[in-house]
Amino acid sequence: MRLVWQFLAVAAVAFIGSQAVAAADGSPWPALLLGLLTAVLAVPVYRWVVRRTERRQPAELATSGVWGATARGAVIGAAVFGAVIASLAFLGDFHIDGRGTVTGAIGLVGFMAAAAVTEELLFRGILFRIAEERLGTWWALTTTGSLFGLMHLTNEHATAWGALAIAIEAGGMLTAAYLATRSLWLPIGLHFGWNFAESGIFSTEVSGNGATHGLLDSSTSGSALVTGGDFGPEASVYSVLFCILVTAAFLRLAHRRGHLRSRRRRAEQTDATDTLVR
Repeated sequence: MRLVWQFLAVAAVAFIGSQAVAAADGSPWPALLLGLLTAVLAVPVYRWVVRRTERRQPAELATSGVWGATARGAVIGAAVFGAVIASLAFLGDFHIDGRGTVTGAIGLVGFMAAAAVTEELLFRGILFRIAEERLGTWWALTTTGSLFGLMHLTNEHATAWGALAIAIEAGGMLTAAYLATRSLWLPIGLHFGWNFAESGIFSTEVSGNGATHGLLDSSTSGSALVTGGDFGPEASVYSVLFCILVTAAFLRLAHRRGHLRSRRRRAEQTDATDTLVR
């Protein structure tokens, strides 16, 4: 039941926040403020519900090093997506048609901050973390990553390939970032950096939800397999490739730090804990 209560608590904040941002109807400053407010409120709600249902302080949201970890994640996320765009531009498939709008980018800061925080709390902080206790790292990564990809099938220009790409990219890379640090701040920053670069800087389609209006006025052309087509660059083979490389690097770091867990190891830890209690 703790999974249900935790998920419902954070999902309620995410839903109310998304409705409030949508009600801003594209006005940048209200969207910025409401999005940031949603992101800020989701964190204490997560801490509160974890304390109530698990009787512990959520170390995955420890305040020490929060700004450094989040900033590093944002830089990595923006850099990886920038590498995708650079690859498309090298092939002549990404075009900068002019300057975009600063106010549009401002509104997207709030929207993407809310999405990054709430989705990471839901999928990495709750679903993956609890599933890992039962299934071990690899099965939990596969199942929750697949679920994250399937969730994007409801988007306007969704495709099966786009959902698979999201499962590999976000489900893999963001979970691996959590595993490497056992903290949610790095994946939150990574999620935000990727999404904001995609929308607020390069103004591309985001997960099939339609074009965005950020700092650049841009367009893509060429094969849908390369550019991602109507789903956006997240369905590009370059996104999949670069995210697999980053995922592998994070998983290697997690392995070196002893952060990967097997079902057998978890069962042994549980048996040892039960013995101590008895």
